Amino acid sequence: MNVSNQTDRGTRLYTPQERARRDASVWTLVQGVLAPVQFLVFLISLALVLRYLATGAGYGAATVSVVIKTGVLLTIMVTGSIWEKVVFGRWLFAPAFFWEDVVSFGVIALHLTYVWMLWSGGFTPAAEMACALAAYAAYLVNAGQFLWKLRMARLQGIPA
Repeated sequence: MNVSNQTDRGTRLYTPQERARRDASVWTLVQGVLAPVQFLVFLISLALVLRYLATGAGYGAATVSVVIKTGVLLTIMVTGSIWEKVVFGRWLFAPAFFWEDVVSFGVIALHLTYVWMLWSGGFTPAAEMACALAAYAAYLVNAGQFLWKLRMARLQGIPA
């Protein structure tokens, strides 16, 4: 982490220049659209996974939903990296979002582990769904991190 950047920033999430770049970037809108889309996909998929685990019915729908969720996650990660480059001058791990990016990689690893389990065919459906639930729990932590940052920015008087 660049300590001098953190010192220059103080407790602010964005410097005035970063805020201007954020506000001018189309990638801010892209992230603003993809985040709720991803959450909606998550809710639908979570319901399908829990339905399968509770009843044994709907394995195919649950599987497709987790794969779709993984695709949306990868899309938001790539576009988020572009956003970070535009706003902060770094593809990832900008000091303002360092820990969110760290946890995002864990979330991605769990989602891709699910896809690998599915592709390899060496795991039971219950094990696959347990992995999906672990990925979803990590995703909720990560979403919470980003919501907290959004709240902090608003409390600092920076329009989201």
